[in-house]
Amino acid sequence: MTQDEIAARVKDFVLEEFLPDDDPEDLTYTTELVTSGVLDSLAVLTLASFIEDEWGIEVSAKEARAGHLNTVSDIAKLVTSRLES
Repeated sequence: MTQDEIAARVKDFVLEEFLPDDDPEDLTYTTELVTSGVLDSLAVLTLASFIEDEWGIEVSAKEARAGHLNTVSDIAKLVTSRLES
């Protein structure tokens, strides 16, 4: 799976789970999810669980911080790097 495919899947999940009434065009790969308040701490845990279920990757507490899960692009990079290692 490519980084772009991962990003598209993450974007779909975020839209379905957290922004069901928003215009999909408003969520870009660089939209800040955590620091802008789109995702709160409980939502970050839900997102980490999704990543674990979808790709079999355990997201550590360190990785669950805003720097690793703040944007769709950040999440796709994290998943790609973990899949490659």
